[in-house]
Formats: sequence, structure tokens, C-alpha cells
Amino acid sequence: MLLTVLSGYFGREEKNNAELLAVQAQSGDQEALDYLLRSYSPFMKKTAGQVCKRFINDHDEEYSIALSAFHEAVNGFNREKNASFLTFAHMVIRRRVIDFIRKEVRHNDFPHDFQGISEKDEPGYGIEATVSVKRYSEQQQAVARAEEIAEYEKVLSDYGMSFKDLVKVSPSHEDARVTAIQIAQLVAETEEYREFLLNKKKLPVKEIEQLVEVSRKTIERNRKYIIAIALLLMSDLHYLKDYLKGRLR
Repeated sequence: MLLTVLSGYFGREEKNNAELLAVQAQSGDQEALDYLLRSYSPFMKKTAGQVCKRFINDHDEEYSIALSAFHEAVNGFNREKNASFLTFAHMVIRRRVIDFIRKEVRHNDFPHDFQGISEKDEPGYGIEATVSVKRYSEQQQAVARAEEIAEYEKVLSDYGMSFKDLVKVSPSHEDARVTAIQIAQLVAETEEYREFLLNKKKLPVKEIEQLVEVSRKTIERNRKYIIAIALLLMSDLHYLKDYLKGRLR
């Protein structure tokens, strides 16, 4: 049945396909439901992220809330009452994530509530984050950064460095810092150099020297900083990379 829907409506707008699949899922088509849940995972994360004002990944509790809400939307969608399935799903996800944040805010004794957010705001889905949402988001990001710093510390320890060393080994002059970052990017984005760093725990200085307009002495002087930044760029530490972006440059 799923293949029939997809092939029969190939080339039509995505929202129409989503509606047809939702109707099929409501009638008991498990394949259609599985396809919806799998294919619209980015949609769920994006919607939850708009509420939380941060990136949402598979491991975040907000994603679980969004996934459950999307399933709820599939079951509750009515083609006669709702404008479109994706709009309806968007609204349901936002409501459930906001409900979740309300509970978290109360649990953490934040001083503001969500009186500015209500279901009557949802038809226009133009909900603005309140002070509580902002504080909740900042708290979540702080926790995520702390976890990533701990992970980064473990990575750096293999190279005889610590997170605090970043400040100590950072070039004092802006132009030298920019050059060091560019070299780190070269290492991170070149498979041969990346493998050299990971396997030998040191920079391929000889090879790098032939490609950049700085001396071997300069590369060696900034070696630790280049390695630290290269390792960060090669990592999946998204919050930490974003948090350090302005400071590193």
C-alpha cells in the first residue's frame, strides 16, 4: 500500500504525500506509519528545536517528546478539520514540547511561567519564546557544554593537553591565531593529515610546511593549539564548537 501511495503521487507536493500516508496509517497501515516516523524525523527535530531555541538530536528527551507528538498527530489528523497534516503535526509537537518545558521549568523553580503561550496562539504558530523558555534553553545548553567539555578533556589528554591549556597555548596575536586555525582546518579536512594526527598523535609538520606560508618554527610554536583545534573540528562536539567559535577566532 505504501508503494502505491508513493508511486501514485510521485511529483506532488510533500504535504499531500504526508496527508495520504497519515490516512493510510490511521487505517492500520503499519508500513505507512513507519515510513512517516522515519522520514519526518528531521521535521520533528526542527520543530522541537524552534521551541527550545537549540539543536535537537536523537538523544535529547525533547526529540522523544516530538516523536510521540508526531505519532499523536497521525492518529488525530482529520482532513476535514485540519488545514494540512504537516501544519497540524507542527502544532501538536510544539504544544507537547511546550508542555514538557513547562513541567521542567516548574521542577527547576524558574520564576516565570508560560502564560504568554497558549493553544489559541497555535493557529498562526507564531509563538515567541518566553523568558522561561530562554532560561530553560540556556540551562540545557550549559549542561550539554559541560558534558562536551568533559569529553573533549578525554580527547586532549591523549595528546598531553587539557581544556585549560587552550588559553595558555592560544597565539597572542590575532593574525597568528587565524593562521593556526586555518592550519587546523587543513589538517581536519585532509584525510591523510587527519589519519597522521590520530595515529601518531602529532602533526605532519613537514607536509604542512609545504602548503602554508609560515615557517616550520611558527608551526612548531603553535603545535598544541593547532592540534587542539583540529581535534575539536574533527569531533561531533557541536555545542562546544559553537560556544568556542567566537573565542577561537
